Amino acid sequence: MRAVSLVPSLTEAVELSAPGVLVGATDWCSHPAGLDVVRVGGTKNPAVERIAALAPDLVIANEEENREPDLAALRATGTEVLVTEVRTVPQALTELDRVLTACGVRTRPRWLDEAARTWSAPPVPERRTTAVVPIWRRPWTVLGRDTFAGDVLARLGVHHLYAGHPERYPRVPLQELRAARPDLVVLPDEPYRFTADDGPEAFAPLPCAPVSGRHLTWYGPSLARAPRVLSGALRAARR
Repeated sequence: MRAVSLVPSLTEAVELSAPGVLVGATDWCSHPAGLDVVRVGGTKNPAVERIAALAPDLVIANEEENREPDLAALRATGTEVLVTEVRTVPQALTELDRVLTACGVRTRPRWLDEAARTWSAPPVPERRTTAVVPIWRRPWTVLGRDTFAGDVLARLGVHHLYAGHPERYPRVPLQELRAARPDLVVLPDEPYRFTADDGPEAFAPLPCAPVSGRHLTWYGPSLARAPRVLSGALRAARR
């Protein structure tokens, strides 16, 4: 079996569960550390000819992370493309099972069972917290409706204020975000790398919660630890 992954979190899942199956991955596939495969460009601009030259049995993609024209170009080379759709935690668990099965994994990996158990009863605070969740600045862009990260936060007792917005990732002026007066501003370190010095200053004096983007937005082995990691960061910011 030879596979190429165009989704960083799925790259990690496949490499840990079926070592040796991956022959290619994007430049953004950073986990697991030391991954030694051919790099095939970015998630939004994969090198189609380079991928085809690897003669993979399967290319793993995602309807949000990857562009349909690139996937169509891969199919035109005769390459099979498996496209996942992940908007909720239960969907993530189902799609991970589907991807691993397609990659020849016959025994459900322990980390996936652990993730399912963890998310069956995630830690929830005594009171619901409201939040805005920027994912980019210049221009300011936040989580909107129907997103995986939004579902993750909801299951941890955090209601993000743009969950009912018509767009999934709306651009919202900073003044409007501040005027919404959320209990928290959740600042992940990806896709934009918010840090202690880049992000919180725009919202002062509102409390800000820096969180791991990998645990908020990735669906893979990180799911098993995500509730504990994220709950700890949110709890620290509420103090």
